[in-house]
Amino acid sequence: MHEPTVWQALVLGTLQGLTEFLPVSSSAHLSITPWVFGWQPAGLAFDLSLHVGTLVALVWYFRAEWARLFVGGVRLVQHRRPTDDASRQALFIILATIPAGIAGLVLEDLAETVFRAPIVTAVALIVMGALLWVVDARVRRDRSRGTMTWRDALLVGCAQCLALVPGVSRSGATITAGRALGFDRSSAAVFSFLMSMPIILAAALFKVPDALRETGLSLPLIVGVIAAALSSWLAIAVLLRFVRTRSYAVFAVYRFALGAMILGLIATRGGW
Repeated sequence: MHEPTVWQALVLGTLQGLTEFLPVSSSAHLSITPWVFGWQPAGLAFDLSLHVGTLVALVWYFRAEWARLFVGGVRLVQHRRPTDDASRQALFIILATIPAGIAGLVLEDLAETVFRAPIVTAVALIVMGALLWVVDARVRRDRSRGTMTWRDALLVGCAQCLALVPGVSRSGATITAGRALGFDRSSAAVFSFLMSMPIILAAALFKVPDALRETGLSLPLIVGVIAAALSSWLAIAVLLRFVRTRSYAVFAVYRFALGAMILGLIATRGGW
């Protein structure tokens, strides 16, 4: 792993935080930015270490909801079945986590190599943007989180597996799946954020030790994590307020523009 400079870590951390929860793909921005500016790639271990900051923001922003889910999880274990909304929601997050956990273990090598090719990222940005736009515009939008079933949770969890490909976007895939199942924009976004916590935590636990072995608790790593925490909190707050009155179309347009820019750079540089 190449250790980035403090400036590069600040940029990467800010990008990670802003794009983790907006449906525009944080992995695309982290893999493409060094390529665009000619930086040495920081590596997947550093990129995933930035998730520590994202995790802090996620836990803090939804602290009241996490307390409710913790109590629900305890009831779920005690009764071995959901007995109220909190225990059902806890169960749904567990179910939604399973597919991505399996996919991450099976496809880890591809995620670090083949999937990070710029051409793959560009195509994924455009295709997923089109899906997000069409689904968000055409499906009914009246379901709340309270109407979720275990099948809904599992289907959204399967969609999360696609996020192993930079450009797809974990939040983009899961929000699109939630909208396709008829959930309103806010409900789809909130469940997407909450279900990301176990995966983000697992990524941090597995990859932070790798980053620390390579560079130690370096200043760039600290700066990157803090930048990711602050920008993640901002992204969550902005998105949840934004989708109360607006569609996800603006994010689809951004994905098209970014994908087209990457394709243009690929054509200019003559390498696919």
